[in-house]
Amino acid sequence: MKMNYFVFGTNDMVKAIGFYDAFFEDTGVNKGQAMGRMTLWTNGDFMFAVAEPFNAEPATNGNGTMLGLNLGSKQEVERLYQKGLALGGQSEGEPAVRSGRFSAYFRDLDQNKICLFA
Repeated sequence: MKMNYFVFGTNDMVKAIGFYDAFFEDTGVNKGQAMGRMTLWTNGDFMFAVAEPFNAEPATNGNGTMLGLNLGSKQEVERLYQKGLALGGQSEGEPAVRSGRFSAYFRDLDQNKICLFA
């Protein structure tokens, strides 16, 4: 079994698309489909999406919910952490070794938490 996709809710689709288009630039993850209330990016192994909630209620970030991205190198963790902050994200933990893995944490524009690790 392997994970197929991960979706974050958004309250501003235009800003979320701009954030993730820029964030995924030069990573091999490319925008796939934009389907009205949902836009997704893929690299062939997994899909990531942002979506306006189906029930039309405001999107909220989950307390304890986090997306982890294995980037394969310390340099890529540092690069994408800085890029996430430059795009308006907020730091949740600067790059450092935690639990034996080099990782960094930040929140996107909708306050969804992302862990980058190598």
